[in-house]
Amino acid sequence: MATDCPFCRKLSGMAAERPEDLVWEFPQSVAFLGRWQYYHGYCVLIARQHAVEFSQMPDDVRRGYFDELCLLARAIESSFQPRKLNYEALGNQVPHLHWHLFPRYESDPEKLKPVWVAIERSDRDARERERLQTGPVGKSATIDKLRSKLHELTRQ
Repeated sequence: MATDCPFCRKLSGMAAERPEDLVWEFPQSVAFLGRWQYYHGYCVLIARQHAVEFSQMPDDVRRGYFDELCLLARAIESSFQPRKLNYEALGNQVPHLHWHLFPRYESDPEKLKPVWVAIERSDRDARERERLQTGPVGKSATIDKLRSKLHELTRQ
């Protein structure tokens, strides 16, 4: 754990209080519902082990993490039927391995542009921020649907 890392702090604090955005706890990672639910089902998958680069992880941990990424992707695809999933592992702002899984829908007028274009607009425009944070259903219903699907997928 890196004490100055916000993701390490979030993961270590889970023992005391379960975060309301928690979707699923995997052996190598933890899935959280993302802030931008205009992209219904958007999740962030955070590695339990602090590492800045994939090359810093032991092989078995890295493979497990990628398998968990695929399970989460299957749950999102099955639950919400996006036209495409965008996967992003950047780490420029928070240098702790994490994946952004953005479902992209046919109804999105900017479906051919990166989501970050709209998200950057939300920094300057409160209405855009509210629009992008609002999903078609409440966050708890989205989390429940993902948990149900992940429970089904992990029992197979």
